[in-house]
Amino acid sequence: MAITATLAGQSHAYELYADDDTQLNADLLAVFGMMNSRKNYDGTTGGSTWREGFIKYGLSGQQGLGSAGSLYGAFNLVSSGTWGDGDPAGNTLGTERTSKIEDAYLGWRSGDLFPVLGKDGVDFSAGRQVVKLGRGFLINDDGPNLGKGPADGALNRGGAYYIAARHAFDRTAVLRLGGEDGVHGSLVWLKSDNRAQAETELAAGTLDYTSYAGTLGLTWVHGLDVNQRWATPIQSERDNLNVYSIRGEGSAGIENANFAFEYAWQDVDTGVEKAWYAEAGYTFADAPWSPNLTYRYTRYSGGWDSLFTGLSSGYGTWVQGEVAGNYAGPFNSNTGIHHVALKASPMEGVTLGALYFDYSTLHDRDTLNLDARELDLYAEWAVSDHLIISPLVGLYQPKKSADNGGNQVGGNGTNVYSQLMVIVPF
Repeated sequence: MAITATLAGQSHAYELYADDDTQLNADLLAVFGMMNSRKNYDGTTGGSTWREGFIKYGLSGQQGLGSAGSLYGAFNLVSSGTWGDGDPAGNTLGTERTSKIEDAYLGWRSGDLFPVLGKDGVDFSAGRQVVKLGRGFLINDDGPNLGKGPADGALNRGGAYYIAARHAFDRTAVLRLGGEDGVHGSLVWLKSDNRAQAETELAAGTLDYTSYAGTLGLTWVHGLDVNQRWATPIQSERDNLNVYSIRGEGSAGIENANFAFEYAWQDVDTGVEKAWYAEAGYTFADAPWSPNLTYRYTRYSGGWDSLFTGLSSGYGTWVQGEVAGNYAGPFNSNTGIHHVALKASPMEGVTLGALYFDYSTLHDRDTLNLDARELDLYAEWAVSDHLIISPLVGLYQPKKSADNGGNQVGGNGTNVYSQLMVIVPF
């Protein structure tokens, strides 16, 4: 999911036509995954073996308007399916098949029309598209892709749960001001048609300052509406919700270093919830394979609403652990997480990585205790510009089983999870 989520947010296109003012592309991204989990987390025994796949296809392009800037847009569909047993959390049953519109948006960039705001200092877009704020800690995309398992299929979005076939919000309006350097910001309105997100409607804004050392920013999110029919108890409080955060990321002027943090608090009818993380990393650029080592601690309070977070920039952000983050929980609420990541590149086009997570349930431990540890080992091999292969093995060790306060069926022994992803981008 790390690669597919990252690729889904990028442009992968075959150029059909281009001149000085016009560009028209054919878009194509195909992903197929084979997965196996020896343990389940939905109350059933025997483990799960299943397959997921999707193809995203359509058109994108842009048109220059001379001194008046440029227009851009895209129209893409996604066809997805799940086969086999379905995933070990029971989100899919293996019988999901769906084709739906994914991207359908138009936008305008100002070019040099407003010099005080910089190149393309005004960028307005509207329609069905992905919206991300900051590093995606609060809003990353509309990613949950449930199948026919939960709520007797009422939340079915087409399956392909792990590889996250669909990311776009149903309706959006996004105004970005100031480009990417210095002072810049955005105003956002979005409406989800995802029942797993209770068809939430939000407004949001950001204000950032970016320099060579990194970015400092503020985020505000306000809940406008939620469909109570589909809402969980936490989601039901999104109507009139207010979220505020301060965040930062960058090198802080230290070569080969990277730092990031965000502190957020939610005002809801029942009180205040908080979540935060702090992260530091360093790339040993002169060492063989140029390894990168990162440590992060994240803490989500007991009733924290994870909103529209998702897999942002690779394994572990913000789906924390391939087993825990996708199937076993915790799902970015009521937990503290220590995370260590190590990755290296032994040769061009090949990345090897190891991810370690330690989860501690904060409150109501007698109700559901999800204390656990997880180690994920993976590789990413870019065979060519149009073929990426990524195997992964996850070792998940919960403290409790379903028999004594946890949710892993068949004891609290180590679950061995494995997968093989094949990605074909154009």
